[in-house]
Amino acid sequence: MTYLDKLIAEHCPDGVPFKTLGEVGTFYGGLSGKSKEDFKDGNAKFITYMNVFSNISLRVDMPETVKIAPNEKQNTIQYGDVLFTGSSETPDECGMSSVLTVHTDEKLYLNSFCFGYRFNDPNLILPGFSKYLFRSEALRKQIKKTASGVTRFNVSKKKMESVIIPLPPLEVQSEIVRILDNFTELTAELTAELTAELTARQKQYEYYRNLLLTFDDAAETIMTDRQTDRQTDRQG
Repeated sequence: MTYLDKLIAEHCPDGVPFKTLGEVGTFYGGLSGKSKEDFKDGNAKFITYMNVFSNISLRVDMPETVKIAPNEKQNTIQYGDVLFTGSSETPDECGMSSVLTVHTDEKLYLNSFCFGYRFNDPNLILPGFSKYLFRSEALRKQIKKTASGVTRFNVSKKKMESVIIPLPPLEVQSEIVRILDNFTELTAELTAELTAELTARQKQYEYYRNLLLTFDDAAETIMTDRQTDRQTDRQG
């Protein structure tokens, strides 16, 4: 039995609890009412679509800025927030996520083509866990189903509220983050070395990421049960 197995047995002997995003947090939009001129010589940090799309942990060292007037009402990104791309040319690339995993004193503003999600209880889930969880195969499978379109696909925030996530104890989350961070660091070290070894490590990382974040098939079972309940209610 691994240390992670022991933690799960100790802290959640009856299984890992699951909740929908709508039950444990709220969504918010990106910038509104901005023109092209507002993105020239700005006075505040601006998080681009590609920053969200390309990084599981949000990069805050980027040069993009936007003009924000004093007392202007715009949503700002907070530590632990999960950001999602709102649309893409393919459903497979919709709803790609990035998490603010570092504390910063700077106000960060999100582009209008993305949207954010904030947990009601900031101590419910570790930002380091979120960054892996929302890019896992199990979550991506659910998120892709929230997108619709023909030539361009858009994510429905209403449907996103029904996405189900596991909520293991923080001790379990921390151990999963430690394991996956080690894989990530090792992969980075191998980037300049043999391509074959790097590819093998990447596949190994993806395997363990999905294994560690699946928590059996409980999420799919819960989703099926809830859909059955809704159908029964409508028939009643």
